[in-house]
Amino acid sequence: MTTLATRGAPRSTRSMARTARKRKSATLLLGLLAWAVGLLFVAPAAWMVLTSLHGEADAATNPPSLLAPLTLDGYANFLGSTSGASPIPPLLNSAMASIISTVLVLALSIPAAYALSIRPVKKWSDVMFFFLSTKMLPVVAGLLPIYLIAKSTGLLDSILLLVILYTSMNLPIAVWMMRSFLSEVPVEILEAAAIDGASLPAIFRRIIVPISGPGIAATALICFIFSWNELLFANVLTSTAAYTAPVFLTSFVTSQGLFLAKVCAAAVAISLPVLIAGFAAQDKLVQGLSLGAVK
Repeated sequence: MTTLATRGAPRSTRSMARTARKRKSATLLLGLLAWAVGLLFVAPAAWMVLTSLHGEADAATNPPSLLAPLTLDGYANFLGSTSGASPIPPLLNSAMASIISTVLVLALSIPAAYALSIRPVKKWSDVMFFFLSTKMLPVVAGLLPIYLIAKSTGLLDSILLLVILYTSMNLPIAVWMMRSFLSEVPVEILEAAAIDGASLPAIFRRIIVPISGPGIAATALICFIFSWNELLFANVLTSTAAYTAPVFLTSFVTSQGLFLAKVCAAAVAISLPVLIAGFAAQDKLVQGLSLGAVK
């Protein structure tokens, strides 16, 4: 028995070593695959930034020239806009419509999510399906009725119209997200607060909002991104007073050609507010997106 045990020990050690090497190789392959996928997603954005730093003639070459001289002419054209229009008004219009609509979405979605998760109403699943069904209709299918209503009410080319549309557009998504976040709030804490005499507004302010803060931040950021990037409504329903940054971006596309560097420079500049907001809230964003995934 002692001899067999002695002979078996090296085999077991060799087997464990082979298993460790296989796991190390698998980890290395998965790491390389993750890097490849990450670079695949980052490559278009990096290419856009590089193109924005080239001259129009170099940006239009096929295949593109990676070693072309760098210049800031594209950004100078964006800031001084060759069309004569300043980028400040459309950026302000986008900021106003996105921020106001995001605040309204949070103000409406948090109480709705509370009623659908912590204090569920009857047939709450039907209510959730109704919210989801509002996203099944293609946006372009409702564009003509919205245009006619906006024209008859005098809301064409106004920030108020964009705020209403962006709020209604993002509200179903926000309700779904906030419901999953609020489902993680311990009901015992809310019951204890109610027994202590805390009112519903106080429970919201002192318990629900702090606990679900990362989820609220994630929802707010996603709604802000959707509103900031929206083009169809803004392009059709605005003209001069309320046109947004994406609409201003399309003005650089001309029939004369040689506009690629200017378009890329404008796209980079218009994307900066979203990138800054994402980096500023990245910790809460990661916490919020993972909050509803752990049971």
